[in-house]
Amino acid sequence: MDSVGPSAPDCEEPGRGFPILGLLTDDELQRLNNLLPWSCFVLDAQGRTFGKSWSATKRSVPQEIPDHRIVELDRRFPLRERDVLEIGCFEGIHTAALTRLAHRVMAADSRIENVIKTIVRCAILGERPVVFPWNVEDGLLHGVNISCDVLHHVGVLYHLVDPIRHLREVLPHVRQVVMLDTHVASTEAKLDSFVSGSERFRYQRYKEGGREEPFAGMADHAKWLVEEDLVRLLREIGFVMVDVAERRAERNGPRVLIYAARAEVQ
Repeated sequence: MDSVGPSAPDCEEPGRGFPILGLLTDDELQRLNNLLPWSCFVLDAQGRTFGKSWSATKRSVPQEIPDHRIVELDRRFPLRERDVLEIGCFEGIHTAALTRLAHRVMAADSRIENVIKTIVRCAILGERPVVFPWNVEDGLLHGVNISCDVLHHVGVLYHLVDPIRHLREVLPHVRQVVMLDTHVASTEAKLDSFVSGSERFRYQRYKEGGREEPFAGMADHAKWLVEEDLVRLLREIGFVMVDVAERRAERNGPRVLIYAARAEVQ
């Protein structure tokens, strides 16, 4: 695993500051870990824990910076000159990695505690993204420009009551690429259907824990889309190059990783 405690970067580089983590004593780091309700952790260059695991089985191993999906995103579509929007920043693990690679990063989360944790984690690691609260179930934010070259969308879509409306609202603001990682409906599941806009879509209903559970959606249920319908929607919105790069069988159900790009992306 790559360490997350690099030497001090050039402070003139966009989005970069001075990393604080390596300056903390063990006692100060422990105090930092106790300040906020962390649910995941990384290791610094000395192998020390920054953050906390959620439980003995959930987020109980150190998270990588960068995650392999971001490494692949950067390989396919180099981020250095691109602006990235991250929806669902959680506690800033992916945010920190994106900020190290991209020209500019905006990151949002529906929970204010995650916004604060992301700001703190990134600041401690020497990164400076723009982070703000946004419950995407409520639609677009008035007065906030979310235009971006790349959309990083991991672990959010399968928590939404109307994922179709969300994608139709957000994707027109994405100029080039979307990386989408989400659960999809199981082929064995009983499917219902719902109308979003003027179209009907199939879905698998999934029970959610609501606002108080950090790994749940904000509502009482979510709709998991059928993979075929999701790919079709991406193409209809203009992402004509759609690659389902991974299909994973996870504990809660099937999950896919999709890289989708508009035709003009170089």
